[in-house]
Amino acid sequence: MNPVRRRGFLRGAAAGAACAMTGPAATAPGSGVPFHGPWQRAVLTPPARCTALTSFDVTATGRAELADMLRTLTDRARFLATGGTPLPTGVAAPPADSGLLGPRVPADGAVRATVAVGPSLFDGRYGLTGRAPRRLRPMPVFPDDDLDPDWCHGDLAVQLCADSPDTVLHALRDIARHTRGALQIRWRLNGFTGPSRPMGAPRNLFGFKEGTANPDRADARLMDRLVWAGPDEPGWAAGGTYLVVRLIRMHVEFWDRVPLSEQERLLGRARDTGAPLDGAREGDAPRYAYDPEGEVIPLDSHIRAADPRTPQTRGQRLLRRSYSYDRGTLPNGDLDVGTLFCCYQQDPVRQFTAVQHRLAGEPLTDYVTPFGGGWFFVLPGVRDRADWYGRALMDEA
Repeated sequence: MNPVRRRGFLRGAAAGAACAMTGPAATAPGSGVPFHGPWQRAVLTPPARCTALTSFDVTATGRAELADMLRTLTDRARFLATGGTPLPTGVAAPPADSGLLGPRVPADGAVRATVAVGPSLFDGRYGLTGRAPRRLRPMPVFPDDDLDPDWCHGDLAVQLCADSPDTVLHALRDIARHTRGALQIRWRLNGFTGPSRPMGAPRNLFGFKEGTANPDRADARLMDRLVWAGPDEPGWAAGGTYLVVRLIRMHVEFWDRVPLSEQERLLGRARDTGAPLDGAREGDAPRYAYDPEGEVIPLDSHIRAADPRTPQTRGQRLLRRSYSYDRGTLPNGDLDVGTLFCCYQQDPVRQFTAVQHRLAGEPLTDYVTPFGGGWFFVLPGVRDRADWYGRALMDEA
């Protein structure tokens, strides 16, 4: 490692201890979401208004420095989740905090972090070969993708969620500062969600509701079947889950010239209510058995192809967490907007890949282009103040 970068990481790690909150905390008071627990709590919480998903290359030199980075990352995530006042660092030292949120990090603006590892972390650099989750692999290329290598993969991913963009940016700056020399940003995408309009799930940039048919996250048995790592995974992985990230550009200029009736048939839902085309309310389940020829909800509509709701596809459902993004304007003058699509699952082959194969060639592909993302494994939760992200992985390897 470059000596300057290494010194920067060591200074940041030391500063992490000095930035401890002035008081005990294991819960983010503003959100009521505990930080400690067997799994990372942000997996099951609803989307916040703002997010930043950042993929990093790990540049730590050796296994000990990797462990130091993970401890520091844990300390910073805990502090950012609970709020507090950074302790003074001395007159001659840089300030302990950027000050973006004022002298005290507010608890009512708490950040929820999700930390996940990519398959490339399990190469030979840190002695983790053979310790990877069984189904973790580089994100494959699907038939309708146009992937940009600069926007794909990564050793480690951190998603930060909060209810204001400055809170998210403050958190990212804090983490980047304290892990400098051990992590280097590979790519980053900011996202946002809107409020319910007029009720129910938020809307995406096509104007349709997003996430209506998610499995019930309050059903623990269902989450055990669909989300949390299965019993055949390594012992350290208990409480983890697979995260698939897809960066999807939406060609809104073309979409906005399509008649509403055609938009609804492409999606399979009514735009205003979010109801399936054979229903009246957003929460109504489509009745495909009564429409075998697809006269009401076309067979190639997005909701029908993604989830035909058969006994065979029941175990392929995904827990989706989608955000919109706006990156300005493309060189040709089109809007550079789209979806930061995230989903959690127990098995990305059984679930996400199976869904993608059914969606291949769907009519909606004329209006969307996946250009980046990656497959990651969300580490188990931090159980108490003695624990840290990836401790079981590092101890068992």
